[in-house]
Amino acid sequence: MSDSLIPDVEPTTLPTPKELEPLPDGRVGSWLATLDSGYFALVMATGIVSIGSRLLGHDLIADILLYLTAIAWVVLLLAYTVRIIRFPRRFAAALKAPTSAVAYFTVVAGTNVLSSALIHYDIWWLLATILGIFAFLVWLVLTYGLFSSVVLAGNHPKLREITGGWLVWVVGTQSVAVLATTLAPHLPWPMGANMLGSTAVMFWGVGVILYLILVVIIFLRLFLIETTPPEMGPAYWILMGATAISVRAAAGILDLGVSEPTSLLTHMEPFVAGFAVVLWSFGSWFIPMLVIFGLWRHFVRRYPAGYEPKLWSIVFPLGMYAVASVTLGRAIDFEFMQQLAAVWVWFGIAAWVIVTILLVIAFVRGLKPRAPQASGPKTS
Repeated sequence: MSDSLIPDVEPTTLPTPKELEPLPDGRVGSWLATLDSGYFALVMATGIVSIGSRLLGHDLIADILLYLTAIAWVVLLLAYTVRIIRFPRRFAAALKAPTSAVAYFTVVAGTNVLSSALIHYDIWWLLATILGIFAFLVWLVLTYGLFSSVVLAGNHPKLREITGGWLVWVVGTQSVAVLATTLAPHLPWPMGANMLGSTAVMFWGVGVILYLILVVIIFLRLFLIETTPPEMGPAYWILMGATAISVRAAAGILDLGVSEPTSLLTHMEPFVAGFAVVLWSFGSWFIPMLVIFGLWRHFVRRYPAGYEPKLWSIVFPLGMYAVASVTLGRAIDFEFMQQLAAVWVWFGIAAWVIVTILLVIAFVRGLKPRAPQASGPKTS
């Protein structure tokens, strides 16, 4: 086909720094203006470590972390809302850039993780339902908005930009399935429980296909493009986290097929169980590679260690791996997975404590008065 038959398409241009709102002088205003799109990973990480602690019998830790999860959710939601109002051009620019836009799926996952944790207390099932509806609406806007922005508006990401962070799209999708299976037994309406079961199967399937597509692209990127220490960051842990939450969703579908059996759940059971084991195996295989990535980044290439919001992307997969292992182990009666989870949950707790300490240190340092800028020599 002749090139002349293909119309020229002018890609949508993203705003330049000069077109954005200027950064305020105050620390709070500056933080809000530059707020990381994926900061809700803090909610995801804290919430899933709380859930894992409760599943494995550490109720006190679970309760403390649940309170902190709720506080973090409220604070970050207010922060994002203020950012939208005070810095609309910066927020719009973040949504137009695919790499930063996909990070907003942490809002979906964080909200659903909080909802799933709240369902432990039966009195909160209605609040969990409302939060789940909110997360579903955000998922709808982000999913079809991101896909349209990339395919139709021409905001094509470069291959180098597609890192493990893109898999938070899968995490957000699977979090809808997890909440559906968790919430279904608590609904007083049988029809609602059946609908949630079908919803869980659908979202689990969508999440699995998204994972397979994105993981191929990410592996091509790793094999074909030289990776620098800044790029080889915590986001690659989501490669394992996405498999873990897919396994957790599958375990929920298997459990729901026992407590709320339907023809769909019954027919899907062998496939879901088998594919869940495949995903769990792949995620387990990748953990040593992620450790190697981190050692190479900090000890070989001497990349400085310190607090960054993306560190929560390490905590969440560690906690989710424990949750996935214990729930799938119980669903298919595999004792080894449950024994592994009993040990692994402490890795998630330890990682949460370490990142929290780094956050507190960074916060305290941020409170110190800034050194006055040196003025030029006085002229007489």
